[in-house]
Amino acid sequence: MARAPLLQLNSVSLTFGGNPLLDEVSLTVQPGDRLALVGRNGSGKSTLMKLMAGLVEPDSGVRTVPPGVTVGYMEQDPDLSGFATLGDFAASALPEGQEYRLAVVAEGLKFNPETPVATASGGERRRAALAKLLAEAPELMLLDEPTNHLDIQAIEWLEAELRDTRTAFVLISHDRAFLRALTKATLWLDRGVMRRREAGFEGFEDWRETVWAEEDEARHKLDRKIKAEARWAVEGISARRKRNMGRVRALQQLRADRAAQIRRQGTAALAFEAGTTSGKKVIEAEAISKTYGDKCIIRDFSLRVLRGDRVAFVGPNGIGKTTLLKLLTDEVQPDKGNVTLGTNLEIAVFDQTRARLDSEASLWENLTGDPLMRVSGAADQVMVRGQPRHVVGYLKDFLFDDIQARAPVRSLSGGEKARLLLAKLMAQPSNLLILDEPTNDLDVETLDLLQDILGEYDGTVLLVSHDRDFIDRVATTTVALEGQGRATVYPGGWSDYARQRPAPEAAVAVKPAAKPAESPKVEAPRASGLSFTEKKRLEELPALIERLEGEIGKLSTLLADPDLFTREPVKFRKATEALTERQAALEAAETEWLNLADRA
Repeated sequence: MARAPLLQLNSVSLTFGGNPLLDEVSLTVQPGDRLALVGRNGSGKSTLMKLMAGLVEPDSGVRTVPPGVTVGYMEQDPDLSGFATLGDFAASALPEGQEYRLAVVAEGLKFNPETPVATASGGERRRAALAKLLAEAPELMLLDEPTNHLDIQAIEWLEAELRDTRTAFVLISHDRAFLRALTKATLWLDRGVMRRREAGFEGFEDWRETVWAEEDEARHKLDRKIKAEARWAVEGISARRKRNMGRVRALQQLRADRAAQIRRQGTAALAFEAGTTSGKKVIEAEAISKTYGDKCIIRDFSLRVLRGDRVAFVGPNGIGKTTLLKLLTDEVQPDKGNVTLGTNLEIAVFDQTRARLDSEASLWENLTGDPLMRVSGAADQVMVRGQPRHVVGYLKDFLFDDIQARAPVRSLSGGEKARLLLAKLMAQPSNLLILDEPTNDLDVETLDLLQDILGEYDGTVLLVSHDRDFIDRVATTTVALEGQGRATVYPGGWSDYARQRPAPEAAVAVKPAAKPAESPKVEAPRASGLSFTEKKRLEELPALIERLEGEIGKLSTLLADPDLFTREPVKFRKATEALTERQAALEAAETEWLNLADRA
């Protein structure tokens, strides 16, 4: 006997401003459904989920939930007013005697129920909302970006919980690995229209491209038909026009249909421009250690980062990934050991806290007020990689419209805030990118584009992320922080690390013996394998490298003169040849130094 649906939406419409956010949307959620809800940032996914939860009323249409069916919703920004601790909020709807449910969930999510609401971060509040939903165990769960602010261990725990549950759920997430592992059907919200595919997220991108190709073909045919009918209207015989007014009206309807079509939103114009080329050695960390109070962040850790490397840092929340990034970029000094930065570094930082955004200021003010982007004497211009751009034109590159340009940042969705921060980051030339949780809230299309441009970026990338798929696609090296000051370097991305890391039993066996003597550290100095001449050469090379870099800088400045070629062609040719020669000499000197330093 067929079971009744848990929830139904029938011809639901909702409009904000001009285009409909939801246009005659209908959907049914059956018991046991595992649905991915996907769409571009700003397409209305979160609004649709709130409507499903009964928190938003549609302009038209009907929401139906059978009597006795419970629907739970994980809010991204939960209202915790009136609660002293996060645990009080998370347990507020549990029946008396059922508090143990929260304890089980809190352990899996590494969530501390005793945290005071007044001091809780945004990430801790979202964990509390997720813990509340899981502990209540409704018959239908609506999860809006549940993996944001979770570390990979917590994500894997949540993935296992959802995989084993019999509860139906609808899931919004940017984490493709999470979506692929859990979903059995896909809801695609695109320009107000809902499409459903009875297959999980795995094949979504191919399906989307097929739908868009069919749509482009239909639009092309409509354009040709309008053109042909318009020619007839102009060239038609006057005597017959009266009898063919129906055809004229049909042409008017075709034009109205074409005008009513909402074009797809394009992809953001993301582009990192590498600045001056850095030295071959970007970062050299030698046996660094850092402790705060009785907590050891890192102990005797060494890492060499070369130009072009993509290094991902993984580990549980709070273990010290961001601190290690700051140590490696000389923002924080180690207690022991040395960090040497390479030459000609231009660093750009994507901060996971979005601290570079003023939430009360408008998008316009956030760009024009940035010292790195300000154009002197022009209130409507921003400097983008050395060229002035109108602020609205630049914002349109990142899919913001004229109205949004004057709106406060606090009105943006999480994904839109991430895009705005990328707009600020990409305006400046760089050759070392520090990306701390860049994937939070970004839609799949923007993530794809970000991965592509990182692949083409000429500089070096240091990345902190809990998105396993993103790490796999970007990283060439993974540094795993394992606690008690231990950090291990693995070649490859997340999947490579997962294959190489010790089994859990092995990790547990090591813990009792964790002490300085057994922590990862630099090998004991060995007798030098260098000859006397090679030792002398190793001492001389840094000065040679510095001299070559100075000469390259002077030649680059000379060749930057746009009139040099026409004014002094011989001088231009000789300077070009000298620059090429010194760049080759610098590359050879850096390689020689690295080889000798390794052998020493």
